[in-house]
Amino acid sequence: MNSSIRLDEKDRQIITLFQKNPEISQSEIAEIIGLSQPSVGMRIKKLKDRGILSHIVGMNFKKVNLFLAKVEIATRNSQNIIDTFSTCPFFINALMVSGKYNMTLLFMGENIPTLESTVDHHLRLNPDVKEVDFNIIISPVKDLVMPVRITLEGEKGCEMNCETCPYYKSGRCSGCPATDAYKGEFWRKD
Repeated sequence: MNSSIRLDEKDRQIITLFQKNPEISQSEIAEIIGLSQPSVGMRIKKLKDRGILSHIVGMNFKKVNLFLAKVEIATRNSQNIIDTFSTCPFFINALMVSGKYNMTLLFMGENIPTLESTVDHHLRLNPDVKEVDFNIIISPVKDLVMPVRITLEGEKGCEMNCETCPYYKSGRCSGCPATDAYKGEFWRKD
C-alpha cells in the first residue's frame, strides 16, 4: 500500500463489509457503521477513485469445473512473456515475484492437457524462459473468484495456428477458444 494513503476506521469497516458481502447496499453499510447514507456514498466513491476499493467480476473456478494452473518461471524478459499471453483466453494474470522464479503466471482452462500444452508450447520452448514449474491448484481454502473472459468475439488468440500444432493434432489440446479450431465445451458458441 502506498504510504501516502491513509485509511481511517470507517474506511476499513466499509472495505470489510464489501469483502464479506459485495452486494451490500450503502444504506446497510450506513446503518452498521453509524454514518449517513450520503456520507457512506462519498467514502465509497473516494475509495474507488483512489483505486483502494474495486469489484472484480469473475467465476468460482471449482463451481464451473475449470482448472487453475500456477506456473512459475525464471525469465530474462518478463515483458515478452506478458505480450505473449495478452490475447490468450486461458491467461488470468502475471505476478512479478522474488526468488528463484521471477514471475508467476495464472491460467484457467477446462482441462489439464490444454493448460500443459499452452505452457509447453509458449513457455518451455521460449528461449527467454530459463526454467518452468507447472502446478495445478487442487483446492482453494476459501472460494476463489477469477476474472475469466467468456465472450471472445473479435479476438484472435495467439499467433499459433491450432491446425498445425502437434498438441492439437494429437488431441492433447482442445485449441484456442478465440478460434474456429476450438473443440472444447466451456467457451463453445451454441
